[in-house]
Amino acid sequence: MSRMLTSILMIGSIGYFGFRYRYRLINVLLASSWMRRLAVGSIMSFPGVKQKMMQSVFGRPSER
Repeated sequence: MSRMLTSILMIGSIGYFGFRYRYRLINVLLASSWMRRLAVGSIMSFPGVKQKMMQSVFGRPSER
């Protein structure tokens, strides 16, 4: 019983500190170039994300 309570307490503590310092953790993870490349590649593979990103960066095509 105490082992299960300890496990729950540890998972809760890790979750709390992970949420509290989430932006610092993201900055540490994305400091590496291959991690950045992996993150951007996986986000761009979601349906519709690449299209919306390109529209916001380059604008919509002009209708002539």
